[in-house]
Amino acid sequence: MMNRAFGEAIDAPNFRGGAMELWQTRHHETILSGPFETGKTYATLYKLHTLLCLYPGSNALMVRQTRNSILGSAVVTYEQKVLPFRPGDERCPVEKYGGERPEFYRYWNDSRLTVGGLDDPDKYLSAEYDFIYVNQAEEISLDSWEKLVGRATGRAGNAPFSLVFGDCNPGPPKHWIQTRSALTVFESRHEDNPALYDGKQWTEQGKRTMSILDGLTGLRYKRGRLGLWVGAEGTVYEFDSTVHLLPRFDIPASWARVRSIDFGYTNPFTCQWWAMDEDGRMYLYREMYMSGRTVRAHSEQINRLSQGERYEITVADHDAEDRATLEENEIYTMPADKRVKVGIEKVEERLKVQPDGRPRLFVLEGSLVEMDPTLEETKKPHCTADEFAIYAYPETRDGRPIKEEPVKLYDHAMDALRYAVMHLDNEPAGMEFA
Repeated sequence: MMNRAFGEAIDAPNFRGGAMELWQTRHHETILSGPFETGKTYATLYKLHTLLCLYPGSNALMVRQTRNSILGSAVVTYEQKVLPFRPGDERCPVEKYGGERPEFYRYWNDSRLTVGGLDDPDKYLSAEYDFIYVNQAEEISLDSWEKLVGRATGRAGNAPFSLVFGDCNPGPPKHWIQTRSALTVFESRHEDNPALYDGKQWTEQGKRTMSILDGLTGLRYKRGRLGLWVGAEGTVYEFDSTVHLLPRFDIPASWARVRSIDFGYTNPFTCQWWAMDEDGRMYLYREMYMSGRTVRAHSEQINRLSQGERYEITVADHDAEDRATLEENEIYTMPADKRVKVGIEKVEERLKVQPDGRPRLFVLEGSLVEMDPTLEETKKPHCTADEFAIYAYPETRDGRPIKEEPVKLYDHAMDALRYAVMHLDNEPAGMEFA
């Protein structure tokens, strides 16, 4: 390990607004909240890095709802923007263990930073930590947050204080982040990010970023551009992540399976893998949600991901050429029943909590097999759970929803979902296709 002085490892921060407030506080539970691209992740990770440098032998956890999601987000920011040099460079003050999917980082002063996901909580919540950083805290439940708090109570004893802190984008108005009395929430704004605003005017990067954010619509604009904690007016489905989102588990080989496909190129191509238990409940356990690739390329990935599994059927959108391409790759499809209103009613029925306390449709955490970098950059939905939150009916001028047909935007996973439900719920013959 390199014996570097603290001053050589980090620089003094140039933070503003909520980022500076987070930097200065020692309050045990804190979150830096704000719209997209305000520099929240960089600020919180920089504080984490500083703490690990300041207190030799300290133990920290960097965590998000799923391990896959943190590897493609906060880990990238940490390595590329926070550390003074990339891991592997002899000048870097930390060493990385685990290759491209790092398990942990060890500092020159024997501090350690573990990288984890709450989709495998037993692996990460059995240890005591001095510091815990939560990326995208709005994604996790209050129960998960409190479990993390319970793992950073000072018992680790490698630093004079312990902290649980994180960053988040705004969510619904009654989210636990807004109501937890023990939590201090600092607000960040785009003007706080030096990369976007130099204190007097927008930078070139800032102009590009704000142009993208100004182009968002509906709920994503209110939360991601304006930073408002608001709910979606006229949302089609009542999808509750605390009810419908489940930790991953191994799907029994005896369960029936189907695949559903909605075609796209400029818009995302969506393929969903569904399993049904003995009571007919549906579980989304794998999904592709990717733009800018040909159907042939998608076919190869579908076949690779489906190895060793058997499917009752694959239902797909009606494009004849795209279905023919799938068939050339031995993916045989049935044209989907595309009736929107009937399909929505059937999905709504499955989402309702039944007398046994459970709904009849679930999404497993970490189902997305690959993040679409274009969708990530443009702040568009990138998976089924994302679409549930913003799939909505159009509104009148006074903001009331018009419950006739949903807005035809960000509905690719919702279409594939509807195709699967319409097939599994066995609508009688004689149906008309739209």
